[in-house]
Amino acid sequence: MNAIITSLLETDAYKFSMGQAIYHQFSDYKTTWSFKCRNQDVHFTSEMVEEIKRQIRMYCDLRFSEEELDYLHNIKWIKGSYVDFLRLWKPRYEDFTIEADAECGLSIETRGTWLNTSMYEIPTLAIVNEVYFRMAYDYNELIQSYKEKLEEKIDGIYSGKYELGAFSEFGLRRRLSGEAQEMAIAKLKEAKFENSTFVGTSNVYLAKKYNITAVGTMAHEWIMCVGQGNHKHNPAFSNWYALDAWVKEYGVLNGTALTDAITTECFLKDFQLTYATLFSGVRHDSGDPYKWGDRMIEHYESLGIDPKTKMLLFSDSLNFEKATAIKRYFEGKIKTAFGIGTYIANDTCVPPLNIVMKTTACNGMDVAKLSDDEGKGICKSPEYSHYLERCINWRMTHETGNNSLRV
Repeated sequence: MNAIITSLLETDAYKFSMGQAIYHQFSDYKTTWSFKCRNQDVHFTSEMVEEIKRQIRMYCDLRFSEEELDYLHNIKWIKGSYVDFLRLWKPRYEDFTIEADAECGLSIETRGTWLNTSMYEIPTLAIVNEVYFRMAYDYNELIQSYKEKLEEKIDGIYSGKYELGAFSEFGLRRRLSGEAQEMAIAKLKEAKFENSTFVGTSNVYLAKKYNITAVGTMAHEWIMCVGQGNHKHNPAFSNWYALDAWVKEYGVLNGTALTDAITTECFLKDFQLTYATLFSGVRHDSGDPYKWGDRMIEHYESLGIDPKTKMLLFSDSLNFEKATAIKRYFEGKIKTAFGIGTYIANDTCVPPLNIVMKTTACNGMDVAKLSDDEGKGICKSPEYSHYLERCINWRMTHETGNNSLRV
């Protein structure tokens, strides 16, 4: 099998936006990341595990080219100091532990500086996906069904069946293959729709290649590590610490806040007038999208902010039908945009993998994500998860008004 990842740009854009802030503010933080396959009926063979190891070794041999670094430097929020760091940076295979001892047949863990381990998540998942689908199925049949379904999607937008407004492709981590993702981006860029606009992709390599916008701001790891990595902090204030550090790095640039790392209701305690004004919008990644959107509109209005000046970015397991319904529901109330991943990058005649690689420890202690969907929570330690829940519940019960005590 040829190399799956051929450029260090082949990762999601938010890895660079978070990476720069990590480099400037949290370069001494260390994290542990753990792979999980949520599919109950998927098994990775020993041959697959060996190929995954080989692919990750090849990935770890890559370096940024000067042309790639120039491209990054021309993104308005990327600073020269971070580009100079990337000029020296390369992945370390020594940070990986890859075994065949998990229930699904594949165990992957990475340990090291947050600067390093954060960068491994997306390429690792892309490698695992492509190895699995090429070795478990007849790939030619899969790519043929993928092409047919992609054409149906595009025809559906042309016909008016789907009305998406602004939408981006977010499928790198769970794509069928590099070939499939590039095919989708090439066709979507070429198409001219009446009520839908393809605005970019999270894949920085393909954004550069096709001269489209690289889309992405922050992920759950940012709130989890910034908010819970300093063990003197009260983790119920994770969002405040994360938002504060983000504004320190970017000011009003690059501002879409993720709401559900420790529940949206707790997020809103800290997303008060200053941050709600500075950030251009918020991202939905769990829970009922309609209730969440209505709650965000209500919150903006309570702060005296016109919701029509803000953006709701939806990115939770979307397809074109769901996105169309959400867009029409919020039409005229607030701006909407959609980040659509697996449905664009891995829709074939067989079910996609539901795999993740998440931060499970920071600076020697557990971290947790408590999303608005119970099934999307992440934590290796039930004790720590319960502790975080108690901290949040105490804050939500006892704190009054908008002037929180930052402890």
